[in-house]
Amino acid sequence: MEAKQKIFESLKTVIDPEIGMNIVDLGLVYDLILTDNSIIVNMTLTTPGCPMHNSITSWVENVIQYQYPDKQAVINLIWEPRWSPDKMSDYAKEQLGF
Repeated sequence: MEAKQKIFESLKTVIDPEIGMNIVDLGLVYDLILTDNSIIVNMTLTTPGCPMHNSITSWVENVIQYQYPDKQAVINLIWEPRWSPDKMSDYAKEQLGF
């Protein structure tokens, strides 16, 4: 399994506590960039004022640091494009009744 896919699979353990679904299937992770020294996660949240902002981004950082302790985890919150339910995987849409 390639490194990016391995990271995406690990990020499925990060659950948006308000929705009860992982951030990958919710479509919150827009991109992963791997460099020699860091793993950059470009992601969003379901709303800009999400009260779980710090918890979710810390959880993402912890997952990456656990898997790759020799790399720096950089979490970039992106607000454009805005998240919408159409970004969810088919699995998430089915589980959430969309």
